[in-house]
Amino acid sequence: MASLTSQPTLLAAFISALVMSGIVALRYLLSSGGFAWATALKKPGLYQPLGRQIRAEIGWSLLSCVIFGLPAGIIAWGWQVHGWTRIYRDPYAMPLWWMPVSLAIVLLAHDTWFYWTHRWMHQPRIFRLAHAVHHASRPPTAWAAMSFHPIEALTGAVIIPALVFIVPLHVSVLALVLTIMTVMGVTNHMGWEIFPRRLVEGRLGGWLITATHHQRHHQNYRCNYGLYFRLWDRLCGTDKGLGSFETPA
Repeated sequence: MASLTSQPTLLAAFISALVMSGIVALRYLLSSGGFAWATALKKPGLYQPLGRQIRAEIGWSLLSCVIFGLPAGIIAWGWQVHGWTRIYRDPYAMPLWWMPVSLAIVLLAHDTWFYWTHRWMHQPRIFRLAHAVHHASRPPTAWAAMSFHPIEALTGAVIIPALVFIVPLHVSVLALVLTIMTVMGVTNHMGWEIFPRRLVEGRLGGWLITATHHQRHHQNYRCNYGLYFRLWDRLCGTDKGLGSFETPA
């Protein structure tokens, strides 16, 4: 009898996971597609020789969307049905000052996780096994933001779901985190710099990851590992400054 009553529960969790995978895939197609369209307007012909590469990027990315979406969907179901996680809806459930603080905590924690897992994946054996898929994008395009081998996708898929069990987050802050993650992931791989030079080369840009900074990583491999901030790169001596963009042959 217990197994029969558990079947609807398992089915609901499974449906939530599938729906979330579809949402992540739609978010990827809209965001990467939107910035690819912006590239076609701003830099006509930049992606024209890269048709085969872009098709591979989209294929790997859609697989990554499923890997990101499955745990997120199960946790979203658990939050709704069983009260899992520390996500809250009432903005006054915590002091209002906690919202920007929680945003900073999650971004710093995510950036820390990304830096060290990314650096780990640049060990030769791990690189060949997993991370080489991402670096096959030469040069990277807006479609490469989620172009990961499943092993790399798994390292990225666990961090935000883990953090929502630890850090109290208002739903709007969680949405902002996901928006920042999406926008920076895409714009850092566009193959050109969307932000003005005065920001990129200024004091603020000295602490933020932008396409110009991440381009150096795709050129030199052994540097510039961060996701949002240059903090860990600076602390660990792996920040090698800004890269340059080359027009694909």
